[in-house]
Amino acid sequence: MTLFHLFILSIVQGITEFLPISSSAHLVLLHEMGTSADTDALALDVAVHLGSILAVCLYFRADFMRLLTGTGQLLRGHLGSPESFLAFAMAIATVPALVLGGLLAVTGWIDLLRSATVIGWMMIIFGILLWWAHHAFPERRKASEWRLKDALLMGLGQAVALIPGVSRSGITMTAGRMLGFERHEAARLAMLMSIPITLASGGYLLLKLPGEQMDADLLLQLGIGAVLAFVAAYLALALMMRFLHLVSFTPYVIYRIILGGILLFIAYS
Repeated sequence: MTLFHLFILSIVQGITEFLPISSSAHLVLLHEMGTSADTDALALDVAVHLGSILAVCLYFRADFMRLLTGTGQLLRGHLGSPESFLAFAMAIATVPALVLGGLLAVTGWIDLLRSATVIGWMMIIFGILLWWAHHAFPERRKASEWRLKDALLMGLGQAVALIPGVSRSGITMTAGRMLGFERHEAARLAMLMSIPITLASGGYLLLKLPGEQMDADLLLQLGIGAVLAFVAAYLALALMMRFLHLVSFTPYVIYRIILGGILLFIAYS
């Protein structure tokens, strides 16, 4: 893999992984433009997943530490604290995507959904749904009011995001707004929900890696990719959270519709 390909793929993946604009759509577009990786793409995918999720953990470090504390309490059978409730609710939110993802992986259906046509339509449809959810439902709830019912409903949305183009962060933010959470609070919950599912996804990809020992050049490339993805994801997160305090999701919706239209033009031409 050339440094140019490494740079482009890592930066694009880092920026788009947690914004409501679908990383899958951008990777398909890069492929159509000829910016595709080689046989080391799977290893790079693991590296950028690691870099991206580290950015989330660092940016939301207070919540992440609460989640770690609560997980430890759950494992020791200590229930009843706000931290253990957060960890339990996060587990509830993660289960639907893990179950559906396992079924899609076993049946091979997941590969059938990776097309420019599917991704293009999903970009447009779920972009419009995000716009409607933001404008149709009041902003009256904080993340501290998250309940098990909310976790399950947002988790079901996260499972739908296994369809490429839906956007995991986009659909969880949409579900959060439909449940009445303020836009930046919905984004905060969506980012916290990304931690376990992204780790699970990275672990699945890691298991698919060939068993041969990786050489020094590849390890260096993976390290560079992880760092680039970390920096890009952190900056994208910081800008998005500040942006959502000032304006709505509308700019992301417009971007989704434009990119979806481009992918559909490519698919049908």
